Amino acid sequence: MDLSDQLKKLFPDHVPSQDVSSKEDDSLISKQSEPVRCLYEKRKGKPVTIIEGFEMNESMQQEMAKKLKVFLGVGGTYKAGQIIIQGDYRPKIMDYLTQLGYKVKRVGG
Repeated sequence: MDLSDQLKKLFPDHVPSQDVSSKEDDSLISKQSEPVRCLYEKRKGKPVTIIEGFEMNESMQQEMAKKLKVFLGVGGTYKAGQIIIQGDYRPKIMDYLTQLGYKVKRVGG
């Protein structure tokens, strides 16, 4: 006998809610309508990876930038809606954001 069957016998009038979801680290996940763009540029001869297109407030974007920098072990910053990471880490960043539940689009070469 399953646990749900036992609960139905104990509480026959109860209608189970469909909104039961686990709250892991959903604080940084937002409802994206467009994919996040991940692009590569050279600035002053140095490679940088730029992530843009997050649909969340500025403080959450700064927190996402911090998580990415810690994950990659590199430097970076958040400026004007863009997360700028030092170095070319597009594959790692795209895999990480995909694991978090974002759709990621690679822009450029």
